[in-house]
This record gives sequence, C-alpha cells and structure tokens, in this order.
Amino acid sequence: MALEILRDPRLEAVEWKDLCDLGPREVVSEVAIYVPWLLASLVFAHWGATWHLAWFAPALASSFMFFLCGLRQVHNAFHYAVGVSPKGNEWLMFILSPLMMSAMHAVQWNHLRHHRHCMDEEDVEAMSARMPGWKALITGPQFPVRLHHAAITMGKPRVRRWIFAELAAMGGMVVLAFGLLDLAWLQYHVIAMTTGQCFSAFFAVWTVHHDCDRTHFIARTLRNDVKSFVSYNMFYHVEHHLFPAVPTCHLPELSKRLDVVAPELRSKNVW
Repeated sequence: MALEILRDPRLEAVEWKDLCDLGPREVVSEVAIYVPWLLASLVFAHWGATWHLAWFAPALASSFMFFLCGLRQVHNAFHYAVGVSPKGNEWLMFILSPLMMSAMHAVQWNHLRHHRHCMDEEDVEAMSARMPGWKALITGPQFPVRLHHAAITMGKPRVRRWIFAELAAMGGMVVLAFGLLDLAWLQYHVIAMTTGQCFSAFFAVWTVHHDCDRTHFIARTLRNDVKSFVSYNMFYHVEHHLFPAVPTCHLPELSKRLDVVAPELRSKNVW
C-alpha cells in the first residue's frame, strides 16, 4: 500500500508537537540564517571582479552555503514552519525567489504535491529520484522548468499570482545585473544561483530519495553529527516526511525519538 509508513501505528507514540514551537532566538536565526553567507559570497565576488580571480573560490564556497541555507529556510516556509505568520512565510518565499533565481511558490506547489504523491508518477519533484545518479545530474536543467510548468498549468489562481510576481522579480534581478547596473558581482550571483538550480534535482532530491520505495522506506536520513552540522540538518528527510510541521532545527531531536519506535528507518542513510 502506498505510503503505508504514514499510517504506521508506531508513529502515534512519537511526541512531536512540542518540537513545532520556536523561541524568539530560533525565529531570528531561521529568518536570517542565509544572510551571512549571501553577504560573504557577494563581497568575495566583488573582490574577485575587482582585485584577483582567486577570490571567486571563496565566493563559490559561500554561494554554495547560501544556497543550502536558502533551501533550508524556504523548505520550512513551504510548510509555514519558520516561526513567523503565514503571510510572513509567503513573503520569505517571495524574497528568496530572485535571490535564488527560482519562483519559490512554484517549488512549494510541487513540494506539497510531492508529500501527497511521494515517488509516484504524479510527483514532478521526485522525477530525479527514479533515475540513476548520473542521469539526475545531466537532466538537472530540465528540473526547474518542469516545476514551474506544472505549478503554472495546474496551480490555483492565488499560486499563479505569486509565481508570476516572483518571475517578474527574477527578471528584474537579471535586468539590474546585466543591464541597468552592469555589476560583475551581481552577474556572478545570478549565474551561480541559476547553475545551482540546475543541480538541485540531484543534491536536493536524488540524494534523499534514491533507491527508496513508496511504502515503508520513502526517504533517507542521516545519523552523523558532523555531517548534520555541516549540512544544516537538511538531510533528516524521512523525519521531515513523517512530521512535516517540525522545523528543520528540531529534526535532530525528532530523529532520536523516531529511532526508539522505528529504528529500521535509519538504515537508509544519505551518505
């Protein structure tokens, strides 16, 4: 039976609702989590364009971390789990759209559908998880196109309005970078984020769903403190699918509780 793990009676023994609450400091952290990496990437890119190309190496590393932290924030916002108002979550998605060069309400529409249709033929987000890793990489540029097309053609009018506004903001970012302002560091950012979107099918989907099934082992997870710290807890993915309302910062604690009642779920590791 599809997604039978969601109906597993053992999950009723897992205390999770207390993990949905975020304290004031946690809210500030979740809202601003990507800001230091964004600023670092732009400063290093400016130095690379102005002084020496070697500065683009730390710029790329910082851009990678910004992309990771941006995914973390927007992923929580998809489930209205950042600790701000529902409207605040909507605006966080809007702000991150031009910063990450993807209409985040389109990604949200597909992501919520992914939770309902995990790994089946209607799950556009998980298309790469059904492929070999190499194919998920080379078909990556198709991924954002398919996400946007699906959300625009099947999403409700409210969703489409947000998507079109976000696409307009992304277009404005491109015009500023390559036309009105002609800033090398902003051009770098647009190119880096667009490239990152082309790899998201592999790094954000394939890594956490490959070789999983539609019944019990629907996603992968991680049980290494160092790797979890470096990845900002983004790979506690089976925990997220089972309890999507729990913010990312509390998933490590949720994983400990889940291991008590369903220890076999930790066997599918991300790496």
